[in-house]
Amino acid sequence: MTAPEPEPQPEPGPERGDGVAVPERGAWLRRGISRNGGALVEDRDDEVVWLQAGPYYADSRGFAGTTSFDGSQVRFHHLTGEPGDDTGTLRWDGANLVERGTNPNGSTFLEIWTPLPGAEGGAGSWSGPDHHVVRVGRHVVHVDSRAGTYWRL
Repeated sequence: MTAPEPEPQPEPGPERGDGVAVPERGAWLRRGISRNGGALVEDRDDEVVWLQAGPYYADSRGFAGTTSFDGSQVRFHHLTGEPGDDTGTLRWDGANLVERGTNPNGSTFLEIWTPLPGAEGGAGSWSGPDHHVVRVGRHVVHVDSRAGTYWRL
């Protein structure tokens, strides 16, 4: 006698309310993105980095601020750089984070984030008029009103 096939499970998403909180600390490299339900496109030429130090984050695409979690969805509050907030869910896929969400303009996205080596060591966040900096280990992202910049120490 064989065991019955397990029922297929729906993909996690905002409607299911089963997202996880943003890790307290991390350095992440984006491996791919899907926009508005399209095909997943691998990042080959772009080096998109997201750093998280406590509630503060910086994204090398040019926005930084704070994150919040309501028990199912994560909100990235843009306080510096590109205006608006991103809202979505995170789920673990092995060591990677899968993010599904909505941009300030209403478009949707799915992003695959993989941890960067060298995230051990000091971490922190600093801000001032028109800039925000986050460091996690050997990784630093600086965001101002013009751009985001990533450095590896």
